[in-house]
Amino acid sequence: MNRLLAMSVACAIVAVACSNNDKPANPGRFASPNPGSVNTYWIQAPDGLVLIDTLRTPDDARKAVAEIKKTGTPVAAILLTHSHPDHVGGAGAFDEAFPDAPIYASKSTDTTMRQDKRGFYPLARSANPAFPAKLTYADRTFEDGAPLQVGGLRFETATFAHGESDTATVYYRPDTGDLYSGDLATAKVTPALIEGTSCGWLQALDHLDKRFPAARTIYPGHGAAGPARTLISDQRGYLQRFRGLVRPAVAPDSPESGTVSPSEQKSIIDELERAYPGYPPVADLPTIAQENIKAVARELTTGNPACASEQGTAGLSAPVSAYVTAVNEGNLDALAQAFAEDAELVDVGRRFEGRAAIRAWAEAEVIGGKLTVTRVTENRPGYQRLLVRFAPGGQGGFAANYAFTVNGSSITKAELTYAN
Repeated sequence: MNRLLAMSVACAIVAVACSNNDKPANPGRFASPNPGSVNTYWIQAPDGLVLIDTLRTPDDARKAVAEIKKTGTPVAAILLTHSHPDHVGGAGAFDEAFPDAPIYASKSTDTTMRQDKRGFYPLARSANPAFPAKLTYADRTFEDGAPLQVGGLRFETATFAHGESDTATVYYRPDTGDLYSGDLATAKVTPALIEGTSCGWLQALDHLDKRFPAARTIYPGHGAAGPARTLISDQRGYLQRFRGLVRPAVAPDSPESGTVSPSEQKSIIDELERAYPGYPPVADLPTIAQENIKAVARELTTGNPACASEQGTAGLSAPVSAYVTAVNEGNLDALAQAFAEDAELVDVGRRFEGRAAIRAWAEAEVIGGKLTVTRVTENRPGYQRLLVRFAPGGQGGFAANYAFTVNGSSITKAELTYAN
């Protein structure tokens, strides 16, 4: 079978789009089974296939190898996005199957893997006997953020620290607009927040959005590929909502003051299941929801001076907290979602009715500003009144009173007036 025919057959097998013109074919994908499904991708390049990530276990990797070999195309390189066990555990099986293909990682990812300061690899072995007893590391490293030329393709890279993982590298193809995001932006899955750096993750998403404005499609480490802006926005919204649900539970006036009670934990999990039904976990950890809540609770009570949205939000109801956080992080979608569909907002006498109108108001007058909560001046069930300082454009500013009427997880009315 000649090479062209082999590639055509492979496209049919893995359901990738092939065409008779010069448009590059979509990457092949293998997703391991749930729970904890992980993706590996293979990209057709002039000099062979370029693989992205190596799955959780050698057993999973061998299944992916079988699909990759059906293409009849040699493997030119293997790229790692980050050090988490579910993305590197199968590297040995890939290396055994494709011994001539170098494994690449950024210097920070390679260092994190070799040091394993969090002890993730022994933990992975104790939880899953199929995880390898010995890791296979990258044999070629590159400077964080340096462009990479492999298999005849050029990738731009960017490295993000203290987000979803201690360090993460994304790979971008400027010729196609394809962005391989690892776990920074995933698709309709329950993420692992156990490292307690959700605020840093939100900041990384903002930087990712700005760093690759021409990105068209994200190929995530978990879940299906989708439009880049959509996946980034959805990931941001999930983190915002999660933090907004946990924050009131650790407020000083909460039932257990700084500790999430069992009833609060159940309420948070129930609300997440309503908002994100059927989202499978990214890890084969039965208690991932509970562990996520504990980690974010610790993060919120400890605080993070690098995150402006952490300031002054203790004691706010979930939707009000979501509004304040969205303003400070410039997240227009999350701001709009904090309001009910038929909500009303009155800004110094000007009235805006409905979420769409409020979103348009916020885009024109709020996004880009900084909102500091000075204190909660009135707090009763379904209603909070705040003394705030709002700085349009992030500089200067003025004092104002913000009054919010809430129902469940949504703001139904907001009244904004100047403070006397």
